[in-house]
Amino acid sequence: MTGFIDEHRNVYGVEPICKVLPIAPSTYYLHAARRADPSRASARAQADTQLCAA
Repeated sequence: MTGFIDEHRNVYGVEPICKVLPIAPSTYYLHAARRADPSRASARAQADTQLCAA
């Protein structure tokens, strides 16, 4: 769902899209921040990433 928002945010904006979809804007921004800076991910998510890379 965040991919859809990424694709259409320049046309419609994040908040209007989130009003239509069942996602809070804060949730979208949290996921976007974690994608931009993986160190912001939870300890479990970081461990999972390391396991998948090995």
